Amino acid sequence: MDLRFVYTFYRAATLKNIAAAAAEARIVPRAAARRIRELENDLDTPLLDRQPDKKFRLTPAGARFVLEAKEMLDRWGEVKRRVSRPAGLSRPLRTGAIESVLHSWLIPWIEALRRDDPNLQLELTVESTAGLLEMMRAGTLDMVLASLPVQIDGVRTRELPAMPMVFAAGPGISSAPRHTLAALAKHELLTFQRNSQPYLGLHELLRAAGIEGARVHAISSIAAMMQLAAAGLGVATLPRRTLERLGPKPGVRPLRCHADLRPLPIYASWLVMPGTSALDAIVDHAVAFSEASEP
Repeated sequence: MDLRFVYTFYRAATLKNIAAAAAEARIVPRAAARRIRELENDLDTPLLDRQPDKKFRLTPAGARFVLEAKEMLDRWGEVKRRVSRPAGLSRPLRTGAIESVLHSWLIPWIEALRRDDPNLQLELTVESTAGLLEMMRAGTLDMVLASLPVQIDGVRTRELPAMPMVFAAGPGISSAPRHTLAALAKHELLTFQRNSQPYLGLHELLRAAGIEGARVHAISSIAAMMQLAAAGLGVATLPRRTLERLGPKPGVRPLRCHADLRPLPIYASWLVMPGTSALDAIVDHAVAFSEASEP
């Protein structure tokens, strides 16, 4: 029995999708399906219930074998750890992060990870939360840091400290000690892309204050938002840590306001990987680092 075939079946069963398991293993779906058929031949029983509607279903034997497969993979991982020097992840860490995390604590965290494990290889994708969740569902990322959790089988999630959000502007906006929300709403308002957490939170804040007709612009790039704010073209909503790291160079500063923006929630979601605790340890490291970064 080939353990690669066992692993392919296990990931297909946990993701409920053969194509996603194939993408994770970097093989074509036809090859993944062939591996599962070979495994069925070895076991002399069907594991998948192949109906004309093509929905993913396990047979009763397949459902039982998922547990057996996990035990086999865990056992094999333990054997490997005993007979060879631990090497952490056996492939590059496929990580996805939203831009807010990138421009706050992601790079210092990666630097700390590399100090602990100089051999760590990284594949980093910076995308919107919606894009990252879709990539995680497709099995092309091992871990994501996003503003929503990934809620699918085979993925764990932990909540990280939320990022405080602030209004920010360039030198062309009044430097009054404190602003009312109504006063800020007279300017162009710049926030994240439509339907993002900051976009929805800003609209909720305006509605609660009874402010109508505010001009809110959805900007998909933090760098672009800061350039616009620096040029005096609007008041931006930004994570406080991002503003601290990037704001001084273009001259963007925080504005004190009587109304508080909703903090940006951050979640770490990662694949459950049989046979190794390396990814769990990396998430623990990220949680501890983010907690230290957001007092």
